[in-house]
Amino acid sequence: MGEEINHSRFIKADYRQFAQKLADETQLLRQWFDNNAFSRQPLTAGYELEAWLIDQQGFPCPNNNQFLDQANNRLLSPELALFNIELNVDAQTINPNLLRYFAQQLSGLWQHCQQSARQVGCNILGAGILPTLTDKDLTLANISTLKRYKALNEQVLRHQRGKRIKLDINGIEHLQVEHDDVMLEAAATSLQIHLQVPQSQAVRYYNAAIILSAVMVACGANSPFLFGKALWEETRIPVFEQSVPSGGIGGATRGPLHRVSFGSGYARASLFECFQENLEHYPVLLPVKYNTPIQDVRHLRLHNGTIWRWNRPLIGFDNNGQPHLRIEHRVIASAPSMADNIANIAFYYGLVHYYASQTTPPETQLAFTNAKDNFYRSAQLGIHHQVLWTDNNHHLLQKLILEKLLLQAESGLNRLGIHPAETEYYLGIIEKRIRSGQTGSAWQQTFARTHNQDMALLTRTCFHNQQTGCPVHEWDFETS
Repeated sequence: MGEEINHSRFIKADYRQFAQKLADETQLLRQWFDNNAFSRQPLTAGYELEAWLIDQQGFPCPNNNQFLDQANNRLLSPELALFNIELNVDAQTINPNLLRYFAQQLSGLWQHCQQSARQVGCNILGAGILPTLTDKDLTLANISTLKRYKALNEQVLRHQRGKRIKLDINGIEHLQVEHDDVMLEAAATSLQIHLQVPQSQAVRYYNAAIILSAVMVACGANSPFLFGKALWEETRIPVFEQSVPSGGIGGATRGPLHRVSFGSGYARASLFECFQENLEHYPVLLPVKYNTPIQDVRHLRLHNGTIWRWNRPLIGFDNNGQPHLRIEHRVIASAPSMADNIANIAFYYGLVHYYASQTTPPETQLAFTNAKDNFYRSAQLGIHHQVLWTDNNHHLLQKLILEKLLLQAESGLNRLGIHPAETEYYLGIIEKRIRSGQTGSAWQQTFARTHNQDMALLTRTCFHNQQTGCPVHEWDFETS
């Protein structure tokens, strides 16, 4: 879904042609997997970070067209809503200075964004869900101008067959709203961590990412409110899942296998299983016609881009044109500070490498259903609940992180060759965040209770604190 498309209206012939192209490209992909045709490059890292444009009072500023024109930077792109943008990074082979490079590049790009935003009357803010966001902000008047977003909205509504999109979230409070468009999806912004892996190790990394999703969603929680209601520790999860309800299984458009989901199971033999599932169980959403060689698998990649597993396999290409496999980890919210974002990245890379490298595959020690249950309970309850772990024991998640997972992440980063000082610094941020219990969501909830649920004040203070560069565990509850 990251690429622009030429038009947004389709006819039945478009669907038939796309389906044939998709089937042909999926067959070619099977041959690539059978012939071990994917890149053998070393582990390569990257990420995408979504953010908000806000006005001086802390409310959404639907101005990303002017902002992007002003910023004029290839690493920036629009998102679904006019008040959202995405920051990207040049992928890097994992090396001792990876975290330092990521931090320097993000800091420089973020400062450039702040300067550009101010020049068009906005500020830029990192938050999983903007506390001041209202239901009225999520209308088609605020949809980004790219054709792909218009097409996405039209096609999701076509699959709805006249039914409104319903959001129904039970948390600390209960929220029920209905929409006639997909703009509810724009309520959620995330940090998406990418890892390019050799084909021989892809299954292990993919399954490890699934297992670790519970840990990462709780550790990085930064989205406790929507429309002024306190819901889940990471409310992005039910928001995104319910805002694009079109699903399918066996050709059904509203089947039990939803387009935004935790997935249907671990990978067994190869990641091709996910793409076969895409072909067999998900109706085509955007039947765009590409006049490109089959080897570009453009139709397959676009179709995969309209299926949002929380851990999503991707097909890309090295600079020499050889296809490669990437795993996109999508569960973490955009963090309260840039230091928190890099710390989340460090924690994930350390853990996923450690678990993917174990002699006994951890997916043989934790059933997928338990990994899934861990994930949703962690999204709802955060670090203060028990998870069933790979040792077949239940652990308080906060204690599990402090006593076991931080050491495992350190071991994983050491094996990756990350500079020890960088490992110590960023895992130290995770350790202090978890020990204090002050995640982004915890800070927001305490601040809101302290200041009479003033969401505008909460947003402005979050923006002020973000400018200090201090990680969220150091934030107090004074107003800016």
